[in-house]
Amino acid sequence: MRLTKPTLFTNIPVTCEEKDLPGDLFNQLMRDDPSTVNGAEILMLGEMLTLPQNFGNIFLGETFSSYISVHNDSNQVVKDILVKADLQTSSQRLNLSASNAAVAELKPDCCIDDVIHHEVKEIGTHILVCAVSYTTQGGEKMYFRKFFKFQVLKPLDVKTKFYNAETDEVFLEAQIQNITTSPMFMEKVSLEPSIIELSPFVSTSLSVTTFGSRAYLQPMDTRQYLYCLKPKKEFAEKAGIIKGVTVIGKLDIVWKTNLGERGRLQTSQLQRMAPGYGDVRLSLEAIPDTVNLEEPFHITCKITNCSSERTMDLVLEMCNTNSIHWCGISGRQLGKLHPSSSLCLALTLLSSVQGLQSVSGLRLTDTFLKRTYEYDDIAQVCVVSSAI
Repeated sequence: MRLTKPTLFTNIPVTCEEKDLPGDLFNQLMRDDPSTVNGAEILMLGEMLTLPQNFGNIFLGETFSSYISVHNDSNQVVKDILVKADLQTSSQRLNLSASNAAVAELKPDCCIDDVIHHEVKEIGTHILVCAVSYTTQGGEKMYFRKFFKFQVLKPLDVKTKFYNAETDEVFLEAQIQNITTSPMFMEKVSLEPSIIELSPFVSTSLSVTTFGSRAYLQPMDTRQYLYCLKPKKEFAEKAGIIKGVTVIGKLDIVWKTNLGERGRLQTSQLQRMAPGYGDVRLSLEAIPDTVNLEEPFHITCKITNCSSERTMDLVLEMCNTNSIHWCGISGRQLGKLHPSSSLCLALTLLSSVQGLQSVSGLRLTDTFLKRTYEYDDIAQVCVVSSAI
């Protein structure tokens, strides 16, 4: 017998208007019914519990509990009783018996009881195999088995998507959909990074979530979670390590259903496509959001040698566009940049056109290989009139 928690009993209301023939009869019957809630008789709410009438559904991540009883129906004493419970799945066979020791004897009208628990980790068909062996009074060894088949269903549909930011941040979007027929209380949805190079971004107000204090997920509803992972300080300068990181981690999801039945799922290791930065990477460390028209503003650029073997000798050239003008000397030597190392540059610009303008026109030339790297549309700034 499967052990499950009871469910709330719901009564189907039958009512009518006072001008109808029954008058207030139906309403009075509902008020007198002990299964209805005072003041909410016409709502399908109940305060009573009802015992399970069938096996019910069991979902991946929940705990399957079963009560096994072996009863001696005969008038003879049997000896050396061994009860064994195995769970057969599509890929493995698990022994769920609490004890593998044989019981010395079992008298008539007596029974051997056992309760087994198993956290379901596979979907599909499961078969509970209960085997009993014993010896009769005449010394004959007897053996029989019983099979109980049940299906394990998928409770959640999880979809993930990765976004690689220019600032070495990795954004993970997770869409979680409740595909069961009952609401869920989402107790926890967290990301466990599996690599030491990345650490999850933690909000300062953990008690307040986007979904409010009551995190219920109705059937077929979907929620989206966004996680931001940043490189740790000790790895921030090692461009080669961050570039090659593909395994990000796994999602840990904990929920409760009905009367607090708990379920837990962990996804497999989530992998992203490693971004291709090429030989030289240029990223912005600091840039203002809004600048004044025809007034100089400053930005900070970071240049990284993504090669793991070759040293570069770089020359920086700045090309003006129709709206953005660079202040400073173009064609200056930046010196040698060793493999997997970086340098920061403070540059000055001004804009001659209002509106949202794109910062473009940087050129880096490696004098060793005579190769030029062009960087356009690096970022955007909002240019406003200084009078405003």
